[in-house]
Amino acid sequence: MKSINSTKRFDCSYDAKDIFNVNFPLAIPGFKENSASVPPIDINYHFDKDVTRIILAALVHNKRLLIHGLHGTGKSTHIEQVCARLNIPCIRINLDSQISRADLVGRDAITIKDGIQVTEFKEGIIPYGLRHPCVLVFDEYDAGRPEVMFVIQRMLEDNGQFALLEKGEVIKPHPDFRIFATANTVGFGDNTGVYHGTRVLNQGQMDRWSLTVRMSFMPPEIEANIILAKVPSLNNPEKALIVKAMINLATMIRTSFIADEISSLLSPRATLSWAENIAIFDDVELAFKLSFLNRADPFDYEKISEFYQRCFDAELITDKVFKPNYSYVA
Repeated sequence: MKSINSTKRFDCSYDAKDIFNVNFPLAIPGFKENSASVPPIDINYHFDKDVTRIILAALVHNKRLLIHGLHGTGKSTHIEQVCARLNIPCIRINLDSQISRADLVGRDAITIKDGIQVTEFKEGIIPYGLRHPCVLVFDEYDAGRPEVMFVIQRMLEDNGQFALLEKGEVIKPHPDFRIFATANTVGFGDNTGVYHGTRVLNQGQMDRWSLTVRMSFMPPEIEANIILAKVPSLNNPEKALIVKAMINLATMIRTSFIADEISSLLSPRATLSWAENIAIFDDVELAFKLSFLNRADPFDYEKISEFYQRCFDAELITDKVFKPNYSYVA
């Protein structure tokens, strides 16, 4: 893990209007200089103004922030890009069902000292984060095992300390330590089957997140501009019309997904992959299949094909992919 200076404090202030083009009443703390654990800046990233204000409020007032929303909306990236512009180290933990308490807190490990094999306790990511000026992000928070996530219960309280039982020590958080999380759901699980692996979380713990915000998709015109910036080969009048049709199709699919009409979602991440594959294969339809259709629910093909026809005035050929047998009755 990249080292962070545990003795440092935020040493400068930034103006939110200058950095993020948002109105915020207070100066934003950060560091003057970049360091190894600060995420790289994505110059094409689009900041949602409302979400940005809430992230800044969490940084200024030391609040626990949970951002939830559909996949591909840029939840984790939003936090990282705020940190990148403020030179704040950001540690992102991707949770899954295999993450254990020992992974988060630490475990005994055998080391060699003065030529002698000894057993000593190696601290995990939580004690490390607590001791340093950084933002600790629990990514896919709703995929963590509830009994394991109880380890952060005390940390979610204001200035919450952490009892490291293995060393008989109580860790007081660094004054500039912050804790955030991202999730696809809000702790009630997923009944759609789209987010398999997410879990029902303890509502007593959910109540400890002092700020909760839902992040939505960016406006279509902004998404189109980002694609044109990230895939320069499409940034010409002819190809720009193709990008506009792509965004129209993505919007139709997302609207249908939200209305529970289909179960496949064309996220901004997938739309960008589609654009990148157009640049590689010079074939809009093939790139669409490789980026999205080949992993979509076959029962959605008919609806997706209808949308494709409306946006591109062309028939989407699906004879080389599996078609559902609608006459089958379970």
